[in-house]
Amino acid sequence: DDGKLSFDEFKAYFADGVLSGEELHDLFHTIDTHNTDNLDTEELCDYFSKHLGEYENVLSVLEDLNITILKAMDKTKKDYQEASNLEQFVTRFLLKETLNQLQSLQSSLECAMETTEERTRQERKDPTNPEVLSIQWPGKRSARRLQKNNSLSSNNPHSSTGWTEEDTQWMTQINRLQKLIDRLEKKDLKLEPFEEEVLEENARSHITIVQNQMCVIEEKMEEFRLALKQYMECASTLGGCLHISIQKLPSSFRFIVYEFWENSSAWNSHLQMNYSKTFQRSNVDFLKTPELITTMLVPGKYHFFTLF
Repeated sequence: DDGKLSFDEFKAYFADGVLSGEELHDLFHTIDTHNTDNLDTEELCDYFSKHLGEYENVLSVLEDLNITILKAMDKTKKDYQEASNLEQFVTRFLLKETLNQLQSLQSSLECAMETTEERTRQERKDPTNPEVLSIQWPGKRSARRLQKNNSLSSNNPHSSTGWTEEDTQWMTQINRLQKLIDRLEKKDLKLEPFEEEVLEENARSHITIVQNQMCVIEEKMEEFRLALKQYMECASTLGGCLHISIQKLPSSFRFIVYEFWENSSAWNSHLQMNYSKTFQRSNVDFLKTPELITTMLVPGKYHFFTLF
């Protein structure tokens, strides 16, 4: 938030699993024309502007699309409650169709990225693939989106679509839940008694936590990783998805996926989406045994255990 990037910040964001640390260091100093050992916005713009090519038009259209969508979201937010049932139905359809179109476009871009990265690795004869399961994809995206929206001024016409204080509280709860799960797995837990909670009349219902255990066929590992990454990217863009975390158990081919959904309805809707059905079908070929899915409900407002 100081308006510039140190090398560590640059490396954390731009490292793609293909360029080596030395190559990233050389690139950093190539961009750093001011020789300050930090990159500012002007230097980044100057460097990438020289290499935009056809993507200059793409990024320009995306900027226009972003503004158009934000305007549509503002109007939807203002008009939806007073609309008739039929008008609300049409609005929901249009939102769903817009999302499907954007997800289709995103899938195409992801395939292009995977292809170019894989081709580069083969040319370099480097068998190491970038680790897609240290996985903080949704967290990183949420953090960048939160930072961007919070930076909007109060007089911005689109600021009403940004993150609210309530959204920030949700992120805090999600982080606490993640820590709780980590400690439960380590069996480093002590429960303290607490009083019953009386829910307010208009309180949120329950967060749905889903645990999915999958044992992957060794020969299908890379295909499974790509399918899991695409599933995760699509799910994390869905409105009711709060957080996704993935863990790979050491010395095995077993994965555990934790998904946090705003409520059970959001989870059930997610299961009906095309990307979810595609992932479920692909797992028939990728897994040694059927996936084991368990769910748990957590009150929207709840007390946390005291951990030691």
